[in-house]
Amino acid sequence: MHFPLYIAKRYLRTKSSNNAINFITIIAIIGVIVGAASLFIVLSGFAGLKDFTLEFSSIVDPDLKAESSVGKSFILTEDHISKLNDLEEVSLFSKIIEERVAIAAGDKNYLATLKGVDGNYRNVVNIESKIDHGNWLDQNSNHLVSGWGVSNNLSLGVLDFSNIINIYVPKPGKGQIKSSKNAFNTAKAINVGVFYVNESLNDTYVYSCIDLAKNLLNYKPNQVSGIEFKLNEDADEELAKEKIQAILGDRVILKNRAQLNDALYKMLNTENLAVYLIFTLVLIIAFFNVIGSLIMMMLDKKRSLGTLFNMGATVKDIRKIFFLQGSLMSIVGGVIGLVVALIVTALQKIFGMVMITPTLAYPMTIKIENFFIVFITISVLGIIASKIASVRISKSLIENY
Repeated sequence: MHFPLYIAKRYLRTKSSNNAINFITIIAIIGVIVGAASLFIVLSGFAGLKDFTLEFSSIVDPDLKAESSVGKSFILTEDHISKLNDLEEVSLFSKIIEERVAIAAGDKNYLATLKGVDGNYRNVVNIESKIDHGNWLDQNSNHLVSGWGVSNNLSLGVLDFSNIINIYVPKPGKGQIKSSKNAFNTAKAINVGVFYVNESLNDTYVYSCIDLAKNLLNYKPNQVSGIEFKLNEDADEELAKEKIQAILGDRVILKNRAQLNDALYKMLNTENLAVYLIFTLVLIIAFFNVIGSLIMMMLDKKRSLGTLFNMGATVKDIRKIFFLQGSLMSIVGGVIGLVVALIVTALQKIFGMVMITPTLAYPMTIKIENFFIVFITISVLGIIASKIASVRISKSLIENY
């Protein structure tokens, strides 16, 4: 067996005759265990929170979305539709029209985004699963499905024929507006459903059939503001993007789900990195205990080290003993911490010990990459701390005994 490793393992397992040093060593190991466990639990918590947040976007966002690269709309010809239908990577696609509108109901007004959708939309995204009250709209109707926030602000019920909704969109054109009656295109509608996804979408969107949106905006029959695609399960996203782009040309920009929510992804990733750095700083502070523990062990073992030196061990060998002892202390503490963290995370997933609301447990997601992140962080910090402590050993320190 490698001589320094053998001695390091002996020092790690055996107690010192000085109880104070034993206490400092135990505190150092507990600090590593708690630090590793805390880092993994926090990373799992943020991973769960990220998955929980993005779960909503996966419901209302398509696999791919084509948006106009210039202006708000583009022309989709029958030839384009035929070629898109022939793509084996595409399962379904839905034509959409989006525009900011003013909505009035009774004596209340609200600015929202009207999203006109065709009959395929309910199969492209699973929006119907988020209908909280009422039902999804029928095509060729004046039906609306509003977000919970929009509905609340306008005091909209479901199928409330006594509360007719008026939708207003400014008419396109130039010159001075002489009459407010001629300044807006208007449509009357009935709210038939209320969806609940998240606060942002609830307060923003109102769905209608695509023909109602076309009439409001004076769009041509083949004019749309976007196309949303659902890909087949085994489809290659990049290949699908290339084929769709080749059909529609440079007049559209294709975005996947991550690009549609780039601000949300950046925010979540930034928060995750910030938390990792903060807890790494806490771990660095904890590893000062490891350095202190090793230095105290060196002072306690001076006589033994002198004996080893006289028997032929070099200063480099003795330094390696404490370097390996500190590294082993860090790795063992890190592994124990990961096991503890895994148990705590699993208990949270199963029993929901920490609740966000009375019915919603804090989400946790166990990811393999988080194991490696924590283990590598602990190992690197342990090696650095052990190196800092081991270089304190000098020939003069050993020769005094």
